[in-house]
Amino acid sequence: MIKRLLIANRGEIACRIIKTAKQLGIHCVAIYSDEDRHAQHVKLANEAYHVGPAASAQSYLVIDKIISIAKKSQVDAIHPGYGFLSENANFANACQENAIIFVGPPASAIESMGSKSAAKTLMEKANVPILPGYHGDDQTESLLHAEAKKIGFPVLIKATAGGGGKGMRIVNESTDFLSALEAAKRESKKSFNDDQVLIEKFLQSPRHIEIQIVADQFGQCVYLFERDCSIQRRQQKIVEEAPAPHFDPSLRKKMGEAAIAAANAIGYVGAGTIEFLVWDDQFYFMEMNTRLQVEHPVTEFITGVDLVEWQLKVAGGESLPLSQDQLKINGHAIEVRIYAEDPEHHFLPSTGKIEFLQEPITSQHVRLDTGIQQGDSVSLHYDPMIAKLIVWDQSREVSVMHLASALKSYLISGIKTNIPYLQKLITEPDFYSGHLDTHFIDNHQVSLSLTESEIIYGLLIVCLYIQTNTDNQNIISSPWSTLKNWRLNSHAKRMIELRHNDVCHQIIIESYPDFYLMHHQDNSYQVSGNQVGQQWQLIIDGHQFNATITAKADSYSIFSDTFWMELHDISH
Repeated sequence: MIKRLLIANRGEIACRIIKTAKQLGIHCVAIYSDEDRHAQHVKLANEAYHVGPAASAQSYLVIDKIISIAKKSQVDAIHPGYGFLSENANFANACQENAIIFVGPPASAIESMGSKSAAKTLMEKANVPILPGYHGDDQTESLLHAEAKKIGFPVLIKATAGGGGKGMRIVNESTDFLSALEAAKRESKKSFNDDQVLIEKFLQSPRHIEIQIVADQFGQCVYLFERDCSIQRRQQKIVEEAPAPHFDPSLRKKMGEAAIAAANAIGYVGAGTIEFLVWDDQFYFMEMNTRLQVEHPVTEFITGVDLVEWQLKVAGGESLPLSQDQLKINGHAIEVRIYAEDPEHHFLPSTGKIEFLQEPITSQHVRLDTGIQQGDSVSLHYDPMIAKLIVWDQSREVSVMHLASALKSYLISGIKTNIPYLQKLITEPDFYSGHLDTHFIDNHQVSLSLTESEIIYGLLIVCLYIQTNTDNQNIISSPWSTLKNWRLNSHAKRMIELRHNDVCHQIIIESYPDFYLMHHQDNSYQVSGNQVGQQWQLIIDGHQFNATITAKADSYSIFSDTFWMELHDISH
């Protein structure tokens, strides 16, 4: 049995592992960098050790430091989470050499799946369907170009050591191949110190379906059904759900059996995921992730299985708690990834202090895996994903309703997030009907952006906020403050200048006893509202709705049911 566990990770996944481990009575040891000294995973653990500077290359990725801490703290096992060293065969070997249990597969299995090319060769031998393509060792430009022509355009150039969309290029025409190859190799070399690529047929609108498997040390392996991860931005998943909408049960069984065959082919032990592309009722092996996946909670919701608990039990030498026949699908779960990024500026990472945080209320239908609290800071040193919001109910339709409600109540200011982007995404008719493919984001770009009317509403709301606070201050200092609905300077005009992204807007405000008349460009709007805490009840030209406003210096964040935005007062 594992009694003492070191978590070689940070953020939400470290917090999530600690939660299950403590429920099992396991003593938890955390590690932290300079940046994470006061992080939530450090506070949740039973004890914690400093591992190095903020940069992960000098802290969370230094095997010798982590092994030294593990020995000093006398742990039985190390859980790597995902990312960092979770798929590093050298780390798994280092654990074994120091008589520490690695909560993951054998190093040999990690090595087998570490190269996408080698993995495809193994899958061919195991009779797991793979996409038509080239994954050989000869990397000369002329041969790669010839192979691409043989496959037929469009093709996908993919780094063999890659992940997260890095080192990938879609090539539609033969004339674009060489420049795309050069770019893919350059990015792959920078990201993975390896510029070897493979080429495969690019499917225009496939679904990205993955199968969760768990295997024990006694040769038993089960699949815990599928997850649909088709909604992606630049090959990075942002929405995942289980089971896949409109999915044929016979195809589910075939893919589950293929996933088990893939795991058995490399002597797999622990939790892992086999990723497939599905096109026209045919499925093709993409890759295997030899670790716990970010999206594992949706599988936990529909099966009732705690995958981290299974990982710990299997690593401790226990057999699988359930057989394949005992596993059933119950209801539907959806997960969205909450990123600290700016959707209006090409999704660039957003850093800074979280000035205000209101989280959704959790319940049997709503789960939040997070590693942040109000007052924490988001750093450029680490992945911009800060939380995962997961919902569940008996039907997909009701789950989507839970998700919409939870996103509306999830407010963060001080940094920008993709929450407003997700709010719009899940209102798309194609999403609601479950018609998903890997080009969903590309096909809905326009409707996922802020509309002109939403920007106008944001400007008017902030002007109301500024003007109301100004009027209140004037009233407090005035001898006429006991007179209601009366202003000494009624109809006085004021101009406020606000900046949204790189665009400046001028709004002229006229004050009346019961409302403000606001002029923007050639249009005029009648605006009024009442504030209750940070919640505002607003009326714009007869349209009544609610919004929350947070302010810091001259920066304002607006949260409504239909849009979020940030504005800056540049009037001074």
